Amino acid sequence: MKKEFHAGNRARLYDMMKPNSLLVLFSGREKRKPNDESYPFSPSRNFIYLTGLDSKEFILLAMKDDHEVKEEVFILPAAFLAERWTGTRLKEAEVRELSGIETIQEIAAFAGRFHRLALSGNYSHLYLDLYKAAPGDEDTPAFDFSRKAAAEYPQLRQKDACAMIKKLRLIKQPCEIAAMREAEKITKAGIEAMMKASRPGMYEYQYKAEFDHALGQFGPQGPAFPSIISAGKNNFCIHYYSYTGQAHDGDMILNDVGGYYDNVMTDVSRGWPCNGRYSERQKLLYSCAYATSNHMFEIVKPGMKMADVDKTIRSYNAERLKDAGVLADVKDIGTYMWHGGAHHVGYDVHDVVEAPESIAPGIVFCIDVGIYHEEWGIGFRLEDNCLVTEDGCENLSRDIPREISQIEDFMKK
Repeated sequence: MKKEFHAGNRARLYDMMKPNSLLVLFSGREKRKPNDESYPFSPSRNFIYLTGLDSKEFILLAMKDDHEVKEEVFILPAAFLAERWTGTRLKEAEVRELSGIETIQEIAAFAGRFHRLALSGNYSHLYLDLYKAAPGDEDTPAFDFSRKAAAEYPQLRQKDACAMIKKLRLIKQPCEIAAMREAEKITKAGIEAMMKASRPGMYEYQYKAEFDHALGQFGPQGPAFPSIISAGKNNFCIHYYSYTGQAHDGDMILNDVGGYYDNVMTDVSRGWPCNGRYSERQKLLYSCAYATSNHMFEIVKPGMKMADVDKTIRSYNAERLKDAGVLADVKDIGTYMWHGGAHHVGYDVHDVVEAPESIAPGIVFCIDVGIYHEEWGIGFRLEDNCLVTEDGCENLSRDIPREISQIEDFMKK
């Protein structure tokens, strides 16, 4: 993404802030592994959406008064020994080019700078990104700072900036959609590599190795999220990460995977028999999912209720399963559909956006049809990325083999 994208995102956020406000956003910190090692660093997705800066321990500070907004970014200083061990740090010129922020200081200056602003009498609100996916999640630096600010600067009324950023992230801009198209190509290469290599006796970790190797040809970033790749009975664990199972002749391979490009992610699922030929029962169930997916891409359009996307996936698939003789009563669809059929995609694979009542052009979400028939030993999902357009929608992942004959033809040795 160009700096204009990030600067535009910040400008829209500043417009939503009250006058006489301060905004403080943190890129995040590394999490330590045992002894002399840290887990790979991943920046706050809101921080990178607003700045483009993929670096630990950076801070964005913005000051809004009645007339203008000033912004600064605080960065790690150049450090010869630290950079020798763990790599070069972003320098001022790079920070300006990536973010469009002109005023840059070293991180050590932040505490004093914020203290002076907080006590200046010019500001009455403090915006922080206080997002947590679940209440028990580990505190981020924003939560630590929130407690400190509440104790030391009680005159600053705190507000959650994430609530506003969610609104910004809902509608994808043209550059985000272009990046997602590139990410779909990367994902396609990974899935097709697994299909081509697939054979009875192959272990799940070997499928994962094929996927990772294919993605590695496009850059060092790897998968957008931990890949879900399973075979046979392991397909009945919805979020499966062990990769220890072996595909036996006739088993279905389930994969829920994605690549990403320029920080934008994809989320695609395909299910195929490890031997390359669908059995009659596998064809029956897959055809129901395929028909349901195609139906959704025919009817999704602006104005449709977001809640109706999931409801329609379930009801239409239930009718297909009933017509196929698999389901006696459509009310029992929960026997075979175990999870929701739609979630937003973008800067996160389950994108952190303000869920809309009605869908609009520029929204991207998954159409995810999962069928899990334990008695038959068949579990899979068919998941594609849906871009809402001005008069309908587009399947962004349509080029990844998804129809039975397509998959069987592609897998022929």
